[in-house]
Amino acid sequence: MEPVEHLNRPYHAASGMNVLSRRRFFAWSAGALLSAPALARAPGQSAGPPPGLLGRAKASLDLHGSRISSRETIGLVDFSAPSRVPRFHIVDLANGRSETLLVAHGRGSDPAHLGWLEKFSNQPGSAASSAGAYLTGGTYEGKHGHSRRLIGLDQENSNAEARAIVIHSAWYVGDDMVRETGKLGRSEGCLAVSPADLDVVLARLGPGSFIYADKV
Repeated sequence: MEPVEHLNRPYHAASGMNVLSRRRFFAWSAGALLSAPALARAPGQSAGPPPGLLGRAKASLDLHGSRISSRETIGLVDFSAPSRVPRFHIVDLANGRSETLLVAHGRGSDPAHLGWLEKFSNQPGSAASSAGAYLTGGTYEGKHGHSRRLIGLDQENSNAEARAIVIHSAWYVGDDMVRETGKLGRSEGCLAVSPADLDVVLARLGPGSFIYADKV
């Protein structure tokens, strides 16, 4: 039973709740949303690329267009999002549709391993992710298996080749890792994807394609 004093509080006729109860309800609802598990959406689902970041990617694509031979599909990495959320958008520019996958960032960009990219770096040995536009190169077999080379097109990522920044798969990227730890593992600055997604990424973003990575 409610305390007697509750009966004297203002009452909202339409909802059948007094004002204080409504306030408590909305406060509880907000808290519940903030405390929800890391996987608030199903694996692989995303709201799509942020419009502002997509606009910058398209402008960068126009800037570097002479070096990009495959312009129909681009990759867009939204490092504003935490690693637990799919944030590697593969965008079909013809129809605007996108597929979004998990991708890790560099340990030098997240020293405390909180799951958020805090800073970019282009310095060799930094083990950090770099922002900017990338041209995709050929594939090869390396220590991480089948991988694709990346060429940095901007001042912010000009050392990508020298740093061996590539696309590869990694055991620490996947839905199971997110469920267990609430975040992904970290790379040495490479775009590390799930082994289950590697073939899709390499096929959709073949040699001569464009990838843009940054924060909103």
